[in-house]
Amino acid sequence: MSEPFKTPAAPGPHSGAMTTDKTSDTTTTPDTTAPDIDAARRFLVAQGRLIDRHRLALALGGGDPEHALRVLDAYRNPDGGYGWSLEPDLRATTSQPAGALHAFEVMAEAAPATTPRAAELCDWLATVTRPDGGLPFVLPLDEAAGSSPVWTTGDTTTSSLQITSAVAAFAHRVGRHDPAVRNHPWLATATDFCLDRIAETDRPEDLFVLELRFALWLLDAVVDDRPELNAELDRMTAAIPPSGALPVPGGAPGEKMRPLDFTPWPDRPLRRRFDAGAVDADVEKLVTEQRPDGGWAVDFESASPGGAQGWRSSVTVWAVQVLRAHGRA
Repeated sequence: MSEPFKTPAAPGPHSGAMTTDKTSDTTTTPDTTAPDIDAARRFLVAQGRLIDRHRLALALGGGDPEHALRVLDAYRNPDGGYGWSLEPDLRATTSQPAGALHAFEVMAEAAPATTPRAAELCDWLATVTRPDGGLPFVLPLDEAAGSSPVWTTGDTTTSSLQITSAVAAFAHRVGRHDPAVRNHPWLATATDFCLDRIAETDRPEDLFVLELRFALWLLDAVVDDRPELNAELDRMTAAIPPSGALPVPGGAPGEKMRPLDFTPWPDRPLRRRFDAGAVDADVEKLVTEQRPDGGWAVDFESASPGGAQGWRSSVTVWAVQVLRAHGRA
């Protein structure tokens, strides 16, 4: 599978080649108390995407938000959407809901800086939203080469709770500092679609694990303003075992959602639903998973070298962000 913020893989042997599966994991990184942030920075200098180098600078308390937003423009299309492999495993140039997700991610990280591109992205999303208020998982591709099968064979005709809740959750993060997004009609429509679908889900344990994760992210993003949704957070998180981990059906061998995949940020309502010991153990595990080259890796397979490299670049930023949020970097 290929979705944002997948679990970093266990550390493997140092080599010039990049891998995204666990078949080559034959060495163990010594236990440490903190990640090597300078090594992560060097990894991104050597192998990372330009956008991720700017994201890391922002995560470390430096960098220029306006510069990061200008770099994001390179992935933007004239229609107001985003493509061009901003989602590393979706190599098509066309604007896609997944591209919107990652664009909102960068816009949220650039806070308090705002950009008119954010509201324009909402405008574009409104043009591809289906009559029921949801987004299709993927739109037709102009080019399938190098893209993961999850995108090349994805459903283009029906609304997807998985992608709609993911995009809306990140839009709500942008909306915390950008009223143009917070008050945009598209966001209200998408949020209502997600909440209706969640309410209609009698057995949360039957949801695909990524659909469950993003539904939780959407609930967590809006529950501060709508406390009545705490009951839905309780009901949905009850589908996750005390370990905080669930396998990804159909994914690569060993691929799973771990506690930090569900709840990466402390001090959020969602975090209170997870066992503190399980989360702490996952934070420790994340520290040890830094590779000898300074980066982190993912536990799923990409369909192209470009996708593999892009995901290593992106997940390295994510790992540093999460560890800093937990006081470990």
